[in-house]
Amino acid sequence: MDFINGEILYFDKPLTWTSFNVVAKIRALLCRRLGVRKLKVGHAGTLDPLATGVMVVCTGHATKRIEELQAHVKEYVATLQLGATTPCFDLEKPIDQTYPTEHITEPLVREVLTRFQGRIEQIPPAFSACKIDGHRAYDLARKGKDVELKPKVLVIDEIELLDFNQEKMQATIRVVCSKGTYIRALARDIGLALDSGAHLIALRRTRIGDIRVEDCIKVDDFSAWLENNS
Repeated sequence: MDFINGEILYFDKPLTWTSFNVVAKIRALLCRRLGVRKLKVGHAGTLDPLATGVMVVCTGHATKRIEELQAHVKEYVATLQLGATTPCFDLEKPIDQTYPTEHITEPLVREVLTRFQGRIEQIPPAFSACKIDGHRAYDLARKGKDVELKPKVLVIDEIELLDFNQEKMQATIRVVCSKGTYIRALARDIGLALDSGAHLIALRRTRIGDIRVEDCIKVDDFSAWLENNS
């Protein structure tokens, strides 16, 4: 494989790793393997630290294809905790408010999900990589500054309920969506639509385009993979 000229690799991002961590690890392993000091490496589509799953990594001249690859349809499996919110809509921050859930039933959850299929508007989370006057929203949010982001139009091609645990008040959903969709923000909006609150407790990107998570390389296995494929 010609990593300097350009290759596209698919990884299963580990839990708690940032997308930057994955890129840095892959770059270091490739530079060591190729005997070079520098190598252009980038990723197509950020995953939050508490998310796992498909992550596209490009090397060399293939980094020019990042924007094209980012545009591919993505599929996620997410578990929502209903009845509570956090400032970032996932487990990175502690719960800041709780809400009633006695009225929430599986049929209600199924009905509410249908409202999110198709073309929708979504306000990105304050704790996101969106830029405001050249600054990342999450940097401003972590400094305690007010963050106002404008709604973005996106498309939810498919959304379905995979599991509903009435006792724990947890819902697991599958979402097929366009570029720019924040599943954390979708969890927030589903909670609001249920006249309650919600946040993510698990998120896995299971597909980008035609690439499924089963096709991906584990980051810990990449060194051995290089031995066998280069």
